[in-house]
Amino acid sequence: MTTQPEAAPQILESPAYPPLVRTLAVVLVVDMVGFGLWSLPALRSTAWSAASLAVVAAAALCVVWVGYWIVYSRTRLEGDVLTQTWLWNKREDAANASQLKLVHWPWLQRIVAPRLLVRRRNGAVTWFHAADARLLIGFAERVAARSMPGSKAEAA
Repeated sequence: MTTQPEAAPQILESPAYPPLVRTLAVVLVVDMVGFGLWSLPALRSTAWSAASLAVVAAAALCVVWVGYWIVYSRTRLEGDVLTQTWLWNKREDAANASQLKLVHWPWLQRIVAPRLLVRRRNGAVTWFHAADARLLIGFAERVAARSMPGSKAEAA
């Protein structure tokens, strides 16, 4: 009797945000940096306190940091685990999900990324974004398969 090896888990991956949103993030960050450089002569003539300089520097750093993550954030479904790189990495296992809500408007998909709200069994909530809605639907299917009575995933 021969046993067939189990198939490797299918891996789905996509950018977290659609190309138009990522392009817009780059344009806005570059425009804000350009405007700051253009305003530099006027800003130098102003009396700045250390606190106000710190606030402006922190705001500029936040804008660049969030812009970077909008461009480079990725969402990945590997087996029953959904992960998204972001300012912090988000990770959720299908076994821990108690409730899902998919927010997806196909006619606005180019500017509004499909997203999935995942509520854990302990009540914590996490949003996952993916430019490809099939990735989020795949995770929802895995969660649904685990909740079916008598499923193999339930026994695991």
